[in-house]
Amino acid sequence: MPHPELLMLLLADARLPVAGHTQSGTLEGALTNGLDPADVPGYLRSRMLGVTRVEAGTAVAARHAVRTGSDLAVVDRAWAARTVSPALRDAARLQGQALLRLATRVWPASVGVLGEVVRPSRSTVLGSLAAHLDLGAASLARLVVYDDVQTVCAAALKLLPLDPVVVTGWVHHALDSADDVVDAVADVRTPDQIPAVASPQIEAWAQAHAGSSRRLFRA
Repeated sequence: MPHPELLMLLLADARLPVAGHTQSGTLEGALTNGLDPADVPGYLRSRMLGVTRVEAGTAVAARHAVRTGSDLAVVDRAWAARTVSPALRDAARLQGQALLRLATRVWPASVGVLGEVVRPSRSTVLGSLAAHLDLGAASLARLVVYDDVQTVCAAALKLLPLDPVVVTGWVHHALDSADDVVDAVADVRTPDQIPAVASPQIEAWAQAHAGSSRRLFRA
């Protein structure tokens, strides 16, 4: 099997067929409902404090559950309890199904433990895959952070008249805070240790976006 760092780069590639192209990280809903384009960098920081931290903590907990033979379904339920918005849960489960399809094709030995979870979230599937690929907990958390940031910024280029160099700068500056997320979740072992952080405004934007009849991204 390739080196874990190379596999992490593969999983971080935006061209991976895991439905990431259908998501904007709720940026489309935010812009439609009042977010100033100049505040996108602040929006990224807010996600890292809330949604991203929960997703990263869930992935790390799922990784630990697979490595220790614990109940993965409990981890997924803990994630759902911390993800208040039905729209965000649905988007994460859609991405989970896409990632599961990819893993079934490329790393079939990694997916057996997911049979006990009904429509697992992307974080749960990613944590299970990380356990199989021998990715460390800190590397997994960084992967979740990077993926979230690049999803939002890639969507920004389609939604706004922006210079790609400016958006690359947003990614760079956002990733300065990645270690804050890693430090918060790298030692997560059990579902109750997953951060429980609400993101009320993002959740409201996600719900408003889900009801829109004119949208470029699903979520």
